Amino acid sequence: METKKSLAYLRAKKKVETLKGFYGHLAVYIIVNIAIILVSANVFNAKEINFAHWSNYVTAIFWGIGLVSHALYVFFVMNVNNNFLKRWEEKKIKQFLEEDL
Repeated sequence: METKKSLAYLRAKKKVETLKGFYGHLAVYIIVNIAIILVSANVFNAKEINFAHWSNYVTAIFWGIGLVSHALYVFFVMNVNNNFLKRWEEKKIKQFLEEDL
């Protein structure tokens, strides 16, 4: 019984860490891409400001694809109730615990 509680706690902790990693990734994406777009659009130079050029957004687009795949993993793959995987994990944990005793 105590083992099941600790396993549930470890699974929940892993999900929280994964979610925290995604939110960190999202925050860095927003901050870095705002800076890149502002610099690319000549906001800080004496040149003409140009937000319309497509090359200002290339990094945001390709990094955004990676961010979307990260979001799909975090919000869909991690939340899928995969009984086979859970049973396999529990079986392996019990096996390793028995080997240590």
